[in-house]
Amino acid sequence: MPPNHSNPIILPLFKTTFLHPLPSDATPTPPPARFTYPFHYAPHELAKQAAADLQRHLLTQTDWDYNFGLTPEDEPEGQGKMFGVLVVQNQAGELHYLAAYSGKLAESNHLPGFVPPVYDILDAEGFYKAGEKEVNALTERIETLEAAPVLQQAKADLQLAEEQSVREIAAEKLARKQAKVERDLRRQSASHLPPDALKELEEQLAQESVTRSFALKDLTRAWKEKVARLREELRRLQDMITQLKLERKNMSNDLQARIFQQYRFLDANGAVRDLLDIFGETVFKIPPAGAGECAAPKLLQYAYLHGLQPIVMAEFWWGKSPKSAVRKHGRYYPACRGKCLPILTHMLVGLDVDPNPMAENPAAGKDLPVVYEDDDLLIVNKPAGFLSVPGKLIEDSVQSRMEQRFPEARNHLIVHRLDMSTSGLLLLTKKKEIHLKLQQQFFKRSIKKRYVALLESVPAQTEGFIDLPLAGDFEDRPRQIVDFENGKTSRTRFAVTEVLHDGRARVNLWPLTGRTHQLRVHCAHYKGLNAAIVGDELYGVIGGRLCLHAEELSFVHPGTGEEMTFLEPAEF
Repeated sequence: MPPNHSNPIILPLFKTTFLHPLPSDATPTPPPARFTYPFHYAPHELAKQAAADLQRHLLTQTDWDYNFGLTPEDEPEGQGKMFGVLVVQNQAGELHYLAAYSGKLAESNHLPGFVPPVYDILDAEGFYKAGEKEVNALTERIETLEAAPVLQQAKADLQLAEEQSVREIAAEKLARKQAKVERDLRRQSASHLPPDALKELEEQLAQESVTRSFALKDLTRAWKEKVARLREELRRLQDMITQLKLERKNMSNDLQARIFQQYRFLDANGAVRDLLDIFGETVFKIPPAGAGECAAPKLLQYAYLHGLQPIVMAEFWWGKSPKSAVRKHGRYYPACRGKCLPILTHMLVGLDVDPNPMAENPAAGKDLPVVYEDDDLLIVNKPAGFLSVPGKLIEDSVQSRMEQRFPEARNHLIVHRLDMSTSGLLLLTKKKEIHLKLQQQFFKRSIKKRYVALLESVPAQTEGFIDLPLAGDFEDRPRQIVDFENGKTSRTRFAVTEVLHDGRARVNLWPLTGRTHQLRVHCAHYKGLNAAIVGDELYGVIGGRLCLHAEELSFVHPGTGEEMTFLEPAEF
């Protein structure tokens, strides 16, 4: 938890330097053998000491016009921010730390004590501000033209002409039909006339028909020409706006490309690459908005530029939780993958970095117990840290192991999945027809699953439902976010079964939908249970295993029609 006291000796010095001493009262701690792997880590003690010192500064800071929402009365307006610390060693062998924040803070890229951005787009004298003025001027011209009375009048005239043409042509067509009916009646009533008179009548009726036909054609042509003329006048006005929008788009793209080229990142060997070069190797090709503005790249860049050796790094959230992503005040979080993974992959070259734990096979040496098996299907008790299906980096999984036993069933083994970190009952099939029937049960939600979880704290409610729509976090996969506009419906029933003496709680969870990370987000998000699952490295605090277990599974056996229920208690 963040400290609630100030350090009167250290804090006044914070604003006068970027290189901050570690707290004098901290326990002496040796540096780690390798640098932090930024995308999956437990913060080192040195990083914790640096973060604690920075947090003391944040608690006493009064100069900024910024509300973190740390008190109930401030919460509606408060806004959290991600901060980072980097412990470094200078040429004399002394340890200090650098501090940074992601994006801008209090409408500034430069606050005393925090390292500067890699490139300052807010620089009043820089090309970005000049280019922004030109783009804004074009926007004003476009808005002026779009709101101009002559354009609105041209739209109104065209709409009125189109509507009136439809009405008048329809009326003429109706009149033509009525005239034909009248001519037919006149023709029928004149059947007794002598041949000469009858012939004269026919010529007269034919002339009336031709006249009506030409009248309709003339009316249609007149309206077509008028509508075309009005449409051309409108197009001419709109073409001016379209051309300006194209000019603005090209100008914005050129400006953005120049900005990307200004973000030049060093690695530990001194090699330099800009954003366009770095992201050109990704599937996206173009850097996402805000790339290079996170705390981690700022910290490493400053260290490299000033001959400082990076030792450990950590990032933490400070302030009110955001509406979408799961972020808790004072908690440590890994660097985001969408923006930072390509950049930091370059910047860490030349450093001895901890290995990526996600590239190591956590299932190595683990057995896969079979709970039930017959000729049609089987149920296994999947251990935590065991993939259901092969991943990008790891082949070992429930599927790959069972394919070795049942090679003929390789295309229809897996019916549903559990997260790698989640343990519990997993259903597999040996026959295609059994697989299809069980899939139908899942589709109809007739298969019942109950999970048990150990939560970091006690939820405010003892039972109920959680209804939070979920969507993938495109900037930080595989994380999920709560998205009330574009998210998919996600519902969970819960019931607290035990409150433990250490302030944690055991809870039963029944997923009513099957979204990715549904239970983990529903537990951790402040609009859900606001209590992360113990050991959740994505939405809670890393450490040990994820205490989430698929404990009970009920379904109708597709082969026998028997209702079957399996129970496998959790180890935690």
